[in-house]
Amino acid sequence: MTTTATTETASIATIGIDAAPSWLSERLAAGEHPDAAKAFAAAREIFLAGQRIDMGGLATSLGVDRTSLFRWVGNRDALLSEVLWSLAVPTLLQAERATHELSGGARVAGILTHFVDDLITADYFRHFLRREPARALRLLTTKESQIQRRYVATADWLVRRELGATPLGGAITPAELAYLLVRLSESFTYADLISGDTPSSDRAEVAFRLMLRLEN
Repeated sequence: MTTTATTETASIATIGIDAAPSWLSERLAAGEHPDAAKAFAAAREIFLAGQRIDMGGLATSLGVDRTSLFRWVGNRDALLSEVLWSLAVPTLLQAERATHELSGGARVAGILTHFVDDLITADYFRHFLRREPARALRLLTTKESQIQRRYVATADWLVRRELGATPLGGAITPAELAYLLVRLSESFTYADLISGDTPSSDRAEVAFRLMLRLEN
């Protein structure tokens, strides 16, 4: 959970990973593991190309065996999680820039709506969801998910920044509101996987605004 001090000093690009670091994220941030950085960059390019990250193929392309690759970056889920979050960060930054004229709940709703829309329209991301739906939902939306913990922490930070420590007149805590907003975000982003419905940023926006007591 973020604190007021964190809200004042952190940024939308850093709050998530600061709240839920991983072994791999710390190795990459330290800058002391060039092999890990090289493997991560290669995996990220593969993912952006809409292709499956295969650990055997990645190891071969790097000229090492699988054991070395696992020693550098951990298992496939750990690598995928960091690749996914590395792509979420610029998406969040873009959403923040696009809503710079808004404030309060309107900005929270605006940022989250932009984020949902970018996820829905990113071809490489949709390829991943269609290719590995069960793994995608596990890595992105479950309580064990590092990505979800980072997203909730980011939403919590946004709520505190825009609405203060007692949002909606104190009817709910920032952490509780952040969690609900993230669950709404997930519901509309992954609607096709969860319920067979069509993902929709428009409906997500309506839900965010209702949750934040904004006029629609």
